[in-house]
Amino acid sequence: MTTPTARAGAFVPRLLRSCLDALDRVENTEALDRVATPVQKAVRALPLGSLRDVLHGRQLGHPLHPVAVQVPMGAWISSAVLDFVPGARRPARLLVGLGTAAALPAALAGWADWAEQHQQQMRTGLVHATANIAAVSLYGASFVARGRRPVLGRALGLGGLACAGVGGFIGGHLAYRQAAGANKAEPVAHLVEPGWHRLGPVAELTPGKPVRRMLGEVPILLVRGEGDTVDVIADRCSHLSGPLSEGEVADGCVTCPWHGSVFRLSDGSVERGPATAPQPCFETRIEPDGVLAVSLPGAS
Repeated sequence: MTTPTARAGAFVPRLLRSCLDALDRVENTEALDRVATPVQKAVRALPLGSLRDVLHGRQLGHPLHPVAVQVPMGAWISSAVLDFVPGARRPARLLVGLGTAAALPAALAGWADWAEQHQQQMRTGLVHATANIAAVSLYGASFVARGRRPVLGRALGLGGLACAGVGGFIGGHLAYRQAAGANKAEPVAHLVEPGWHRLGPVAELTPGKPVRRMLGEVPILLVRGEGDTVDVIADRCSHLSGPLSEGEVADGCVTCPWHGSVFRLSDGSVERGPATAPQPCFETRIEPDGVLAVSLPGAS
């Protein structure tokens, strides 16, 4: 005879599998592009200036959005706990208001990142945003209702927490299943063999012209400067793997042709987002026979 515990144990994996299957269908639903395309244009058109890099998290070295959402989620969860504590109605309402207000800058950071993602990620991101909009709306209504109808206010808060939980689940899917916001250049150090590698004669490189070469499985970008100086960084953009060798080289930097991230050639650092992680930068030397050799510090 099947026990209730066994039935529950079988139900949870099936439920999770169904959720994952649904999200897989979402990312392949082309009908969502009718919404995603105009919204993307609107977000990109916002006159954010240098604030856009702040929202991307360039100064942090990783996306700002996952950090920013901790404030509203922490406030909302705490308010749900206080709802069951006698005499804590006022601080619970204060936390609902704090979480709702803090959700707005967190959402702006999320939209800034979303507008620079792949099509499949953007489709999933729309569903993620819908759940979060529902959560913010319910918590806003909860804050108002708590003034005169506390029972309704608590019920709306629990509904908002449920929507925020769904949004968090989808956000995790975006981050870990679809790798939105992850550093795409991180594997380079684990794919390049340690030591020095000969690439070919420096004389074959045209000054100022980006050149793509393969180092084992890893594509790298070579740019010859004045004389025999050569800058070498990983070719795949850390943001979404765009081919930097197809981008524009100017003022010691290269611009990704996909989303406009700018990297300094001398050290791989990020000059402009949406990328937040630097490009792996290779050490270089010229062998006695004029051949360029490169080595990646930290390769393992």
